[in-house]
Amino acid sequence: MFFLPACSYRNEINSNYYCQKLKFSCIQDNKTVYFKTSKGDFEVKLFGKDNPVTVSNFLENINNNIYLNQKFYKIINYPQISFIHGGVHPENKFHTKRNQTLNKRSPSIPLEIKIKEEIKPRYGYQIKNPYETKNVMHPFENGSIAMVKSGKNNSSSTEFFFVTNKIPELDGRYSIFGKIINGIDVLEKIKKEDYIIGVHISN
Repeated sequence: MFFLPACSYRNEINSNYYCQKLKFSCIQDNKTVYFKTSKGDFEVKLFGKDNPVTVSNFLENINNNIYLNQKFYKIINYPQISFIHGGVHPENKFHTKRNQTLNKRSPSIPLEIKIKEEIKPRYGYQIKNPYETKNVMHPFENGSIAMVKSGKNNSSSTEFFFVTNKIPELDGRYSIFGKIINGIDVLEKIKKEDYIIGVHISN
């Protein structure tokens, strides 16, 4: 497991601390990636300026081709919203091997949430104060992408999900690190057992 530092150290830690612990370079710029799927293609803006650890981890996964031919393994449909899960599911028999290939210490990364008026993201805990949840930098909207939770205060290092509508009840509880900026209609067509053909990073 990936263990967080004691609470007393939270004000001292930053993205570089976690990037060093997780052994990858921190990307602190917004990036664009392209998903090619069995239903069509869509374009995603990644919020590297606000979520550098989560975005850096995701880009490393792309560079290591772990999302090639991976299924959207779970679709949760409600009347006004769908949750579309993708990535490398923990039950995948190649999950451990892939994590070893990526040189990850653990299948988890810290929860990373940015508040509008703050300079640095917060790490390792959920935002529960109602005023603060209304001021998260990136709330859940149609096309938002977030990492699946791994325990209470960590995110999966490989699993992610998209949502198809606003869902303020979950703001502050997940690391939202990007949003579809082109091709949202493709996302809305995806069904269980559709799959990701590949993901590539824009130059």
